[in-house]
Amino acid sequence: MAYAKSAVSSQQIIDAAIRVLARQGYARTSLLDIAKEAGMSKGALHYHYPTKEALIHAVLETACNVVQARTMQAWSPSDNPFEALRKSLEELWAARAERTDEALVVADLLALGLYDESLRPRLAEFYELGAQQIRDYLERNLMSLGLESRISLEMLPRIVMGLLDGLVMQAFVDPDAFSPDDVVDAVQTIAISIFTGGSGR
Repeated sequence: MAYAKSAVSSQQIIDAAIRVLARQGYARTSLLDIAKEAGMSKGALHYHYPTKEALIHAVLETACNVVQARTMQAWSPSDNPFEALRKSLEELWAARAERTDEALVVADLLALGLYDESLRPRLAEFYELGAQQIRDYLERNLMSLGLESRISLEMLPRIVMGLLDGLVMQAFVDPDAFSPDDVVDAVQTIAISIFTGGSGR
């Protein structure tokens, strides 16, 4: 039986897949689960995405784009760069800690990327864009004040993201370990302490 692509949109399938993957994780999700969530037959789903792997790549693209769109909004200009940095860190933490469907899917597929090399290029792009957002902010704000980083501006954003990602995983398994304010205070203090005035490197 042939299915017209206009009958069921690819986006409907991707949205359904994100919901199911966020609930169940990749390992426990089948194409049949996703087809049921999307309200279609498995055959109709196969018409759009012949394999689970093909669908997962489309899902990862969408989930990364949603998370990145949110974090892009975090880097808003301000007359007080230190206050703006704090607000940005608060949003970066919230984007990770609120456990949106898209954030859960990205986290799950990051773990899967340990074993599936085909996922790694898109995940690498996800981290590179996040690092670029932080670099741009630091160059535009803190460095414009005459401050210089004691470590490479290529490395500093990776450290900030590593701290946030590592702490959010701890928060998932031990929600009472620390508060969002604890996280933001610590990450902001570490980030700012790496900067020094002019020749003070």
